[in-house]
Amino acid sequence: MKFIRNQLDKVKHSFEKGGKLEKYFYAYEAIDTFLFAPNTTNDVKGSQIRDAIDLKRLMITVVVAMLPCLLFGIWNVGHQHFLAIGQPDAALGDKIWIGVVQVVPIIIVSYGVGLGIEFVFATLRRHAVNEGFLVTGMLIPLVMPPDVPLWQVAIATAFAVIIGKEAFGGTGMNVVNVALTARAFLYFAYPTDMSGSVWTYLGDGKTIAGYSGATPLSIAGDAATTGANVVESFSSFGASWNEGVYSFSNLFMGLRPGSIGETSTLMCLIGAAILIATGAGSWKIIVSVFGGAYFMGLFLNLVGGNAYLEMPAQYHLVIGGLAFGAVFMATDPVTAAQTESGKWVYGLLIGMFTVLIRVFNPAYPEGIMLAILLMNVFAPLIDYFVVSANKKRRLQRATV
Repeated sequence: MKFIRNQLDKVKHSFEKGGKLEKYFYAYEAIDTFLFAPNTTNDVKGSQIRDAIDLKRLMITVVVAMLPCLLFGIWNVGHQHFLAIGQPDAALGDKIWIGVVQVVPIIIVSYGVGLGIEFVFATLRRHAVNEGFLVTGMLIPLVMPPDVPLWQVAIATAFAVIIGKEAFGGTGMNVVNVALTARAFLYFAYPTDMSGSVWTYLGDGKTIAGYSGATPLSIAGDAATTGANVVESFSSFGASWNEGVYSFSNLFMGLRPGSIGETSTLMCLIGAAILIATGAGSWKIIVSVFGGAYFMGLFLNLVGGNAYLEMPAQYHLVIGGLAFGAVFMATDPVTAAQTESGKWVYGLLIGMFTVLIRVFNPAYPEGIMLAILLMNVFAPLIDYFVVSANKKRRLQRATV
């Protein structure tokens, strides 16, 4: 690290005012402050609040919280691959290698395209590069299927950063979650590449008889029209090649096909524990999203009408990407509700809308994405009503 520090110091004068590369100063500063703590101090007079946390540390904390999902996702991509080609006893190293080959390029493309655009905008606008994309650049790969084409990842990342964030003024100014914007863009622009058998990497010509790309969400959706019992359909799926792949324990552990980082509810809960312990994520939002989904599931059980409505409520918590969305997407401090009471309302509505979209709109089997994007837009309104109610109560007390 000392060698890198010395090299950066040698070229620093070229980027400072009057240097040949002055207009690229903020790109240089971004690299410098990413690798090393800045040596600048606040020279503003008056009392100052001293805190060890800054934006970089906050973003890195969130990335660390996502590592369990990433590492499990890498292994699971390889695990599902060997299950699908009829080699369930493949070595651990082989499974991890398949996962690395499929996942790492997606991460590289996401960070490469996203950071490249951030550097361009920082240079043009002459402002420092913010660390916000440290999290977004990891979230985008984790919500992608393992078979997604890399060029689609590049286009989706560019769209999300330019339209979803920079168009609104950059980090901290975006209205909707940037990573979900990338996911939604691909979902609507290339629907055939974001559904079906893309959830499992099969390799060139490696398929087995009876393999299907059906997901728990699509199985539950089909049950609404066929009348089949959802839990029994989960249990019987994959009987010819991987019986029990959609058992409740497998759904909770994440031993199923799906997007790279969303399959394991357990890994998401570990990430939630890290976010809550470090103060990087709101436990109120996480708990309320799970609670809203569970209680809406219970209510629909009472309503009945078809097999999907009658599916046990706890299954809504482990199928699809609800856990990942609740922990890493809904808690985005920029797009979530800011008031403490508003966080409860915000999370509850996300959980409730997720289940409602799943059950009543078969065109969008995964409701968490649309539910979070919808509530991102309404989060300021929720905060407005909470603040207005607080003001009204205080005025009433003052007049008594």
